[in-house]
Amino acid sequence: MAGDDSIIVLGAGGHAKVVISTLRAAGYSIERLLDDDPSRQGVPVLGVPVSGLLSDIAKFPGCNAVIAIGDNHHRRHVAAQCGNVQWATVVHPTAIIDPTAAIGPGTVVFAGAIIQPDTIIGRHAIINTGATIDHDCRIGDYAHIAPGCHLCGNVVVGESTLLGVGSVVIPGKTIGARSVVGAGSVVVKDIPQGIVAAGVPARPVTTVD
Repeated sequence: MAGDDSIIVLGAGGHAKVVISTLRAAGYSIERLLDDDPSRQGVPVLGVPVSGLLSDIAKFPGCNAVIAIGDNHHRRHVAAQCGNVQWATVVHPTAIIDPTAAIGPGTVVFAGAIIQPDTIIGRHAIINTGATIDHDCRIGDYAHIAPGCHLCGNVVVGESTLLGVGSVVIPGKTIGARSVVGAGSVVVKDIPQGIVAAGVPARPVTTVD
């Protein structure tokens, strides 16, 4: 972790509150907060005023930054638009991360999360409050593991996939890219990419637009 390094936060919605709180707990200071919503300009989030647009990140080449946007596809779009940026990997000090786990740049791990041995988490993912990820899992870039999710060992979660709050995945299952698992669902079979699945057990409901 980066001691008292300063950092630029991209996004100023509700998700940003938890990111800012996590950054402070991890020892960062917030250099500035950027957002494209005109109504948010000058409005503080946890005491940090929004002071420009997302595109203003270009004025600070080589800066430390993190994207505080919960929507996976929007987060991916913003990351693609930002050039010379050092994406921080941010872990709340109450999270438990096994030393053999690997976490990609731009990923944020919130309070109380647990990541077990030999798990690999991609870039710009969100491991939300109290989520647990057991051994040998693979979490794709831009995925979001929502609060209270529990993944057993050897689970694969595809790129830009969302596991809703409180969902559970039994060992060895694969959830394809760009899919959504509904809140409280239990995944007992593989889920293809681009599918919305929900229920106990989780079943396909529709496709992702």
